[in-house]
Amino acid sequence: MVKILETIMLICFGAAWPFSIVKSWKARTAKGKSLGFLLVILVGYIAGIAKVIFSDGLGGFLLIPYSINFAMVACDACLYFRNARLDRENNSFSKA
Repeated sequence: MVKILETIMLICFGAAWPFSIVKSWKARTAKGKSLGFLLVILVGYIAGIAKVIFSDGLGGFLLIPYSINFAMVACDACLYFRNARLDRENNSFSKA
């Protein structure tokens, strides 16, 4: 039952990340995003992956949702860096 509940939690959390990624892609700005928040979430998913490996080994089925969620947050973090660069470029054009 515990693994089922953890799976439901991961699916619910994971359902939000595609929307965040699309919003980051379309917005083309890092304003309103927190890199610190994204990094904390990534560390949490790393801890979850480690927990599964230590308790169930590499065959633990919870590795799949943890890994997918980690990949989505990492994608959003990469978009943060892209958008921060675009913000700097836009600011340099507006000052010229």
